[in-house]
Amino acid sequence: MTLIPRVIVCLDVKDGRVVKGTQFRGLRDVGDPVELARRYEEEGADEVVFLDVSASAEGRGTLWETVSRTAAALFVPLTVGGGVRAVGDIADLLRAGADKISVNTAAVARPELLSEGAQRFGSQCVVASIDAAREGERWVAYTHGGRRRTQLDAIGWAVRCAELGAGEILLTSIDQDGARTGYDLELTRRVAERVTVPVIASGGAGSPRHLAEALTAGGASAALLAGILHDGVTTVGEVKRVLMQSGIQVRAA
Repeated sequence: MTLIPRVIVCLDVKDGRVVKGTQFRGLRDVGDPVELARRYEEEGADEVVFLDVSASAEGRGTLWETVSRTAAALFVPLTVGGGVRAVGDIADLLRAGADKISVNTAAVARPELLSEGAQRFGSQCVVASIDAAREGERWVAYTHGGRRRTQLDAIGWAVRCAELGAGEILLTSIDQDGARTGYDLELTRRVAERVTVPVIASGGAGSPRHLAEALTAGGASAALLAGILHDGVTTVGEVKRVLMQSGIQVRAA
């Protein structure tokens, strides 16, 4: 079965507010997560990702109450990540209304968490989030909201995450994050070629054309965007119009 390409909106949340930065730094307030989630769904977003961007670095759990309010406002699938450390955290967030749970830092520390989550809740609920930065001819995975370098090759780690049971890979280029010059198509393509699960391209969207590139040349199953929507550069509806004009089948906005 061929998956219809998805347009996913990301809400990076800190202290209960949506923020946006560049290369995970210089965060600025852009609004209320519930209001923005509702607006983007109305514009035609296929899914929403809610990432508590400071939870792991601060050693705390996800903002459960804010997640619950956001989930209650949505009909499209909601993925939640940040501060997920154990299967119990996954269960709590699913009870709060999340449809899928994204794990990065805790999965690197204890990869079995991906398998445990998949076995208990199904692979479709478990998203492996990988933040990658290029170093010469390879990409290295980072944890703690892009603050801590690991020894993991990002592509090899993506393969292992899928083998452990992750149902999707959320792949973010730290180098491209907030730059608005396009996704890291080489990174995205190399991961998409190696794994059998959907890959979500993240980091670098500056125009609807960039999403089209990620879904074609990048081999991604979905493209995630944030800043250009928050700043009013474009809308989800306009993005989908451009994708359809490019011959990419998407759900109507």
